[in-house]
Amino acid sequence: MMNKPRIAIVHDWLVVNGGAEKVLENILEIFPEADIFSLVDYLEEKDRGWLNGKKVTTSFIQKLPFSKKHYRNYFPLFPIAIEQLDVTKYDIVVSSSYSVAKGVITSPEQVHISYCHSPARYAWDLQFQYLKESKMERGLKSIIARYFLHKFRIWDTRTANGVDQFVANSDFIRKRIFKCYRRDAKVIFPPVDVSKFAVCTNKEEFYLTASRMVPYKRIDLVVEAFTKMPDRRLKVIGDGPEMSKIQEIAKGFDNIEIMGFQSNEVLVDCMQKAKAFVFAAEEDFGIIPVEAQACGTPVIAYGKGGCLETVKHGVTGIHFAEQTLDCVVEAVNEFDNVSGNLEIENIRKHAELFSREAFKKNLSDLVHETKGC
Repeated sequence: MMNKPRIAIVHDWLVVNGGAEKVLENILEIFPEADIFSLVDYLEEKDRGWLNGKKVTTSFIQKLPFSKKHYRNYFPLFPIAIEQLDVTKYDIVVSSSYSVAKGVITSPEQVHISYCHSPARYAWDLQFQYLKESKMERGLKSIIARYFLHKFRIWDTRTANGVDQFVANSDFIRKRIFKCYRRDAKVIFPPVDVSKFAVCTNKEEFYLTASRMVPYKRIDLVVEAFTKMPDRRLKVIGDGPEMSKIQEIAKGFDNIEIMGFQSNEVLVDCMQKAKAFVFAAEEDFGIIPVEAQACGTPVIAYGKGGCLETVKHGVTGIHFAEQTLDCVVEAVNEFDNVSGNLEIENIRKHAELFSREAFKKNLSDLVHETKGC
């Protein structure tokens, strides 16, 4: 009788409970006896219940000065730090990676499956955006940053060879993995807890957008588009650095309600009752459009990135081609013309493709099918 395989899960860092941590939580539910490794672990006590008291093995960065608040400043040390995590006693290594976790060192006898949220965006195709937002486009700091990003890309490409099977969270990311590493990946969508969302058939005459108010989410674009459509109501939920800018755009327009941060209960209630959810960001996957569809609410989405897969044009919503005012306005008009053909049952059924149950089954099957498992 074969012994049960020993499993290690390697995650980039545990600092906040974000989307990647939701994936990690579900991986742990598949492999509850697995041990966890991470560069640093600074999750607050109130956010770590899903770890079930598990001890997290961390790297030497955990012990460096000021790493709790400024761990990202140790970026040049990330590659060597992840390589010092010792996973030699495990049969299977599952990395949950959007930075360096996939670079953990494994032997030919071990199986390494990497669930790749994305190759590190700041080092690859979004390098110039990262440098601009960090105000490092010019000068000595820029030269130093570009040097370390260059060295990181070399390391990142080399360590891709240590992965036996890449898993992408969308076809969009599958293409990015191939572009960066020239490796094929299997697509397994990340888990969305669709069971928490009930379908509402009594839609009201308002549109909804919701997100953290940061530039790439393009809440400003949605709000400005509705200033051109005073006969259509828009509710906006969220807060963040762009709040004052968005409030200024909406000033004087009675059809736009800026609600600010709201509880999850209020957000879900609005998602259930909205005529449609409007989403203008380019995301690798994008969870909130799936949550809206779980409520039976169609989505008007920017047709790039993960939304090409999470929103089915003409069935669960529609796509618009460019992040421009005209495209958003035209998409809302088009939606009004076709909304009667979008069936709530089909919208909900599509959302269930991205359920936690589907994720766990697909990943579990893949791990057990991979050679040596």
